[in-house]
Amino acid sequence: MADELTPLEKQVIALSLGDPRSSLMPRSHIFLWFFGHRATSLPLANPRLEALRRYVILSRTSKQALPQDECDRLFHAGYDSRQKEAIDRLIAPHRMQDNFRVRVGSLARRRAENRAPGRPLPFAVPASGPIRSINPPSIAKENMLNFSNSRTRPTLMLAMLPFAMAPAAVQAQTQIQELSDGSGDRDDGDRITIGIGGLYAPAYRGGDDYRFQPLPVVNVKWNRFFVNFQDGIGADLVDSGDVTIGVGLTPVGGYRAKDAPDGIGKLSLGLGGRGFVKLRQGGFEATLGATKVITGNTGGVIADASLAYPITASDKLTLIPSIGTTWADGKHNNRYFGVTAAQSAASGLPQYRAGSGLVDAKAGLTVVYRLTDRIGVMAVGGVSSLLGDAKDSPIVYHKTQPYGLFAVTYSF
Repeated sequence: MADELTPLEKQVIALSLGDPRSSLMPRSHIFLWFFGHRATSLPLANPRLEALRRYVILSRTSKQALPQDECDRLFHAGYDSRQKEAIDRLIAPHRMQDNFRVRVGSLARRRAENRAPGRPLPFAVPASGPIRSINPPSIAKENMLNFSNSRTRPTLMLAMLPFAMAPAAVQAQTQIQELSDGSGDRDDGDRITIGIGGLYAPAYRGGDDYRFQPLPVVNVKWNRFFVNFQDGIGADLVDSGDVTIGVGLTPVGGYRAKDAPDGIGKLSLGLGGRGFVKLRQGGFEATLGATKVITGNTGGVIADASLAYPITASDKLTLIPSIGTTWADGKHNNRYFGVTAAQSAASGLPQYRAGSGLVDAKAGLTVVYRLTDRIGVMAVGGVSSLLGDAKDSPIVYHKTQPYGLFAVTYSF
């Protein structure tokens, strides 16, 4: 019976229902200062209560029964078999496999009742009160893919920061919409996703040639800290579930000399400081971001906006249509699309100076399929069309261009 436990022990259980497994890892003072922490994420000073917290977290987040040594750890801390049974009964409604069945059943009822896939799914609330409001699946512009297993909310996210090693892949950061961690039902837990994929896209915006290149997939989210493609490496300053505000350092694309017309030369890859705001409402996710180029040949300021809405076709399949646009100031547009007098003499193209304004508009469709609890595949297809001064540049051969991407990921 739960009466076998003291009020303090019940409170520890309630608080532990919101702690991720990563909270059991040892953390230095520097780590905590940089990444931040919740009050329940630190080890408890009382060894008996810390053993209880560990048992609750591991039991809640494990799909299978805990190994005997974890049960022995609880007994060695002073808990007997009756108290363990009482603890298990309090944890049972919050076990991940139970929550998954509740989620799938709720999804079926929701479709049968009103076919409104944009409404949030109901979840059990721990005794300590609600931890975070849970939003429907949504997309942001981070270009990340995270296939959570069936024990967690189906978070879908594609992270492509390593694309910074290839100019064509960097260009795709403004074309390919992503699945955010707010995406899906928001999952506030720490996570790591790795994978491999391939990108087929123009060698540069408006270019005549296409390139296929393999690419790695990486997504890291640890408390405030994140690593993803569009937002780069940084931290969330505000994350309320419906609103996320963050800053980071992100790659800014250029192009290789051999991809550009003869005589134009290369535009070196850069690094920019980025700030962004993501708003989630009614199943939609809108993202507004701005990047100030710090290094590289492009310079200037780039702003982006996107809107996406996921469609849950089944518990394994999700479709995400999205639209977006990019704006840049005159400095950036002129360096990317302009032709100087020296370049004109070397290439035979007319001189051209591009001003500030909208650079492109794009639309895409992402298809995500979860093969197993931890392995998923994703395909992205879309089209981008240049606007304003960008489309009139002499180096632009095609104003409207398609792109495609495929990736396989594994989530820890």
